[in-house]
Amino acid sequence: MAVWLLPTIISGIAVIAASFGDTGRETLSFLRPAITDGEFWRLATGHFVHLGWPHLILNLAGLSLVWYIVGAAFGVRHWLIVIAVTVIGMDIGFWFLEPQLISYVGLSGLLHGLLAAGIVGEFRSGRMEIRVLGALVIAKLVYEQLFGPLPGSEATSGGAVIVASHAYGAVCGAITAAILLIRVRARASI
Repeated sequence: MAVWLLPTIISGIAVIAASFGDTGRETLSFLRPAITDGEFWRLATGHFVHLGWPHLILNLAGLSLVWYIVGAAFGVRHWLIVIAVTVIGMDIGFWFLEPQLISYVGLSGLLHGLLAAGIVGEFRSGRMEIRVLGALVIAKLVYEQLFGPLPGSEATSGGAVIVASHAYGAVCGAITAAILLIRVRARASI
């Protein structure tokens, strides 16, 4: 049950943020002008607030599914590193590569980071479903970069889908996982 500690904490933070409604979203979202004015907490909190309850429920269902599939790929400490690097990497991507992006909310970028990290972490297990899942995630990301959000995803979430968050999250999660695995193997060979 300890393996579910992190998704439970993430879910709790997101539910608490959602309980403050529009005021919470307005205060906590990634909002470029507010960040420029010194509200730096938004760089972290924007990833945990949502457009509304349907968006939150969709993301929490995704978090549960991701964790069920790849949650055992790393221990808590390594997952915390993946989460921190993914959030920071997404924020850097938003800030410098997406200057037109004014606001962002939601867990979807972080979910892509967790999923990509877990796939990298589990890849050597030889599980065919991990390899297939990896190929599907790559195909989805390529589709989104070429054509935009998957059909129906904006209607389901209740607003615009920032597909760059999915790409930045997945790349940051995958790279972080690869580095963690290299470091663990390097220590083991000493």
